[in-house]
Amino acid sequence: MGFQGGRGWGPQSQQSGRSGYAGGRGPQRGGVAPQQQYTVPTEYQGRGRGGGAPPQQPPAAAAAYESGSRGRARVGGGRGVEPVSSGGPPSKPLSSDLHQATQASYAAGGTPHRVPSEASSSRQAAESLTQQLQKVSIQQEVPPSQAIQPVAPSSKSMRFPLRPGKGVTGKKCIVKANHFFAELPDKDLHQYDVSINPEVTSRGVNRAVMEQLVKLYRESHLGKRLPAYDGRKSLYTAGPLPFISKEFMITLIDEDDGTGAPRREREFKVVIKLAARADLHHLGLFLQGRQADAPQEALQVLDIVLRELPTTRYCPVGRSFYSPDLGRRQPLGEGLESWRGFYQSIRPTQMGLSLNIDMSSTAFIEPLPVIDFVTQLLNRDVSSRPLSDADRVKIKKALRGVKVEVTHRGNMRRKYRISGLTSQATRELTFPVDDRGTMKSVVEYFYETYGFVIQHSQWPCLQVGNQQRPNYLPMEVCKIVEGQRYSKRLNERQITALLKVTCQRPHERELDIMQTVHHNAYHEDPYAKEFGIKISEKLASVEARILPAPWLKYHDTGREKDCLPQVGQWNMMNKKMVNGGTVNNWICINFSRGVQESVARGFCQELAQMCYISGMAFNPEPVLPPITARPDQVERVLKTRFHDAMTKLQPQGKELDLLIVILPDNNGSLYGDLKRICETDLGLVSQCCLHKHVYRMSKQYLANVALKINVKVGGRNTVLVDAISRRIPLVSDRPTIIFGADVTHPHPGEDSSPSIAAVVASQDWPEITKYAGLVCAQAHRQELIQDLYKTWQDPVRGTVSGGMIKELLISFRRATGQKPQRIIFYRDGVSEGQFYQVLLYELDAIRKACASLEPNYQPPVTFVVVQKRHHTRLFANNHNDRNAVDKSGNILPGTVVDSKICHPTEFDFYLCSHAGIQGTSRPAHYHVLWDENKFTADGLQSLTNNLCYTYARCTRSVSIVPPAYYAHLAAFRARFYMEPETSDSGSMTSGAAAGRGGMGVGGPGPRSTRVSGANAAVRPLPALKENVKRVMFYC
Repeated sequence: MGFQGGRGWGPQSQQSGRSGYAGGRGPQRGGVAPQQQYTVPTEYQGRGRGGGAPPQQPPAAAAAYESGSRGRARVGGGRGVEPVSSGGPPSKPLSSDLHQATQASYAAGGTPHRVPSEASSSRQAAESLTQQLQKVSIQQEVPPSQAIQPVAPSSKSMRFPLRPGKGVTGKKCIVKANHFFAELPDKDLHQYDVSINPEVTSRGVNRAVMEQLVKLYRESHLGKRLPAYDGRKSLYTAGPLPFISKEFMITLIDEDDGTGAPRREREFKVVIKLAARADLHHLGLFLQGRQADAPQEALQVLDIVLRELPTTRYCPVGRSFYSPDLGRRQPLGEGLESWRGFYQSIRPTQMGLSLNIDMSSTAFIEPLPVIDFVTQLLNRDVSSRPLSDADRVKIKKALRGVKVEVTHRGNMRRKYRISGLTSQATRELTFPVDDRGTMKSVVEYFYETYGFVIQHSQWPCLQVGNQQRPNYLPMEVCKIVEGQRYSKRLNERQITALLKVTCQRPHERELDIMQTVHHNAYHEDPYAKEFGIKISEKLASVEARILPAPWLKYHDTGREKDCLPQVGQWNMMNKKMVNGGTVNNWICINFSRGVQESVARGFCQELAQMCYISGMAFNPEPVLPPITARPDQVERVLKTRFHDAMTKLQPQGKELDLLIVILPDNNGSLYGDLKRICETDLGLVSQCCLHKHVYRMSKQYLANVALKINVKVGGRNTVLVDAISRRIPLVSDRPTIIFGADVTHPHPGEDSSPSIAAVVASQDWPEITKYAGLVCAQAHRQELIQDLYKTWQDPVRGTVSGGMIKELLISFRRATGQKPQRIIFYRDGVSEGQFYQVLLYELDAIRKACASLEPNYQPPVTFVVVQKRHHTRLFANNHNDRNAVDKSGNILPGTVVDSKICHPTEFDFYLCSHAGIQGTSRPAHYHVLWDENKFTADGLQSLTNNLCYTYARCTRSVSIVPPAYYAHLAAFRARFYMEPETSDSGSMTSGAAAGRGGMGVGGPGPRSTRVSGANAAVRPLPALKENVKRVMFYC
């Protein structure tokens, strides 16, 4: 079998070269790798995975994913970690009656359990998916006889791996977790369907209707029961109501507005009808580990019951509750303020049900008069000069969708939602007052009707109501209604202000959590009482272990050849990088007006010296002297300077290795433009340094920058001693590749920008510290990574396959001379509701990528989800015990928990791998969704913790495993590659795919992904240059 596009899969000798990559720098820039035809050597034919059992097969990707039904990508709520979008109920995920072939643990005669299902809805979707799965097999480039047949998914076959026992490595200790034990009620739960007519979209109105119904009929018609209501279509009771179906008529009367006018009355017809009995018995079995399936409905009922009371007291947002009474409001600037609140979610754990409570803060719009809000937003006295177009766009963006109340009618505070701004000033606006088309000006109308003189007639009016019959309100008669969360993007200053509020030392946070639980008084909550739910007021005490830090290897020529980090940190004093990279040819461009050329020169000399001391081969003299340039000329200057340097170097057959850039502290889009031009156009790695650091020039700063430069030119800073001495279980024994993957989504409010997926993979074995990265754009808010594996038609070669996994496997083979015989895949950014979808789709893509390289090539895969966005916090058992906490008062790095607060049966653990700096550390949560490598708990926990000490950018252990961290950095970097076309909503729009080459991934024609809801294809990102892909450019 030949290979595609000149990328060899045949064995190659390990090429030496300082950097340990193939010869250091790969093919000549501008040229193409020589297109040799490799054939697969016979020793690899039909060998599968080198002995052992045949690989366990997942069902192949469901056709449902291919056929464009991508609207399903976001599954809300699920198992209740991620906040549900804007407070709605969890949208129903695909039922997981699609099940994965069970682990070999069942081969010994054990029976496969049923699988944790999400909400048990959408059976049809599941069944059709199941049928499709049975039809799909991996056919690309595999002869029919060797096509990998998927296991026919029975409704019992897919489940996540069971916990392989608990870990024992490390020093035992006790920590406290913000989980409160909840006693499982023994009530007979009933679910009723509710229909309210006329239908209203507002949950507030729905709740008001049901509140009235319960007030009037609880004693008579509801059998004295106190129901819990989700604000939409479901009502729950502890025990049956005395009817199967019943109709009620309910009247809501508006508040008295003080004008003596008759109050508005609205009549609603409510039908309550028995739907089902929620099953607490199975929830009990699940918690005891006797059933694999989490009964989602039962959990949802308990969650709704416990949310009923806080929903009436506070402002609910997702799974959190906020109130100005729960802590001081703090101004965030530009008309926003922060409110304190708490997060609450019921979770199934090993200790039984637990209520997870955490402190939280978020941004609300200050309830100001609109004029004052606009003054703050624009940060100037607005009466002095007229509004510019940019001002109007900013005001419109900030106010669209915001609720205001009018202030010019005494106590009658009618509320409206803002739909836009008028294009004319208030003094120019007229509207028809009768059917004959008699026009009246807004200014006249307000004076004649209300005796109100409009002061700011040069300002636009607010448009409220719908666009067809617009209603005009002068800004000065409107005040923003209290309690509206601001969901759009915050600016840097606002983020800083919000972080200041949320940043609490562990001891303070723990006290606040305890106080919240006390304040919520669950023992007095009428709903909790009605349903028999008892909540403990004590934090859960949990057994934990502190894993030891790994020894790190540095170069033998340094005074310290190896190092044992202390409390998650160490430094570069007396050490040299284990593989120093080479920078023979470099230039410097200075974009900061405040930095004189002599200062720039001095800084570059100091930096070159620091790189040399740290172990790199670094030429002290640049190719050309540093120049100063204007930020608005970035593209011209970069290209000219690059061209000038190459004119000097090319005759000698040399390359430019590095660009050093000095930037102003506030540089707007300059940084992003520079990275885009260097990495996708010139094929050059760059190191940016801010003005303030250039002047301070601290040794610590220079040492940190040297670490980044070294990995950008293909060096290695340090490696694990255990990696070199081949002592890492399930990594050192055979060539292993470790992947990290992440998808970053655009900010709320940017409704059409694509999401960006990034995948990195280790390129050195046995060291596993160097990661090559690829990026691609995909449909807006699509969580499944579309380009892990893809095929397209080539006019000459027919069907060709490619994608990120395939490219990274080939590149591993090139760099190490070996094929990976094991794959470990760390996947970041997946919420629990999406576990099944992501696993089904992405594991299948990994399989197809392997099979496309060689028939029967299926190395065993371990697929681990990494979560940072959860609300579990761990506290030291005794805050005063100096041996139990780090300098910030947080638990020690290496603290791992795999009992009590973890999943009843599945393989997950919390690991706090980093030392805290400020605030309360958030442990990372690792959940294993697939494991053909049969890791023990200690094996995976130790590997993960040890890898956290190999992060290239600092001499500290980091909070999530580096491959996942690098994928996050690469995805973040790729945002800068998109060409912004700013529309008036301020969001980026993606036009039709203009032929701009592939997307950082091999293969010419990327499949165009549809933007959900819009019909613009996602424009591919400009391709990364080959030499950039192979190094850690994203550091």
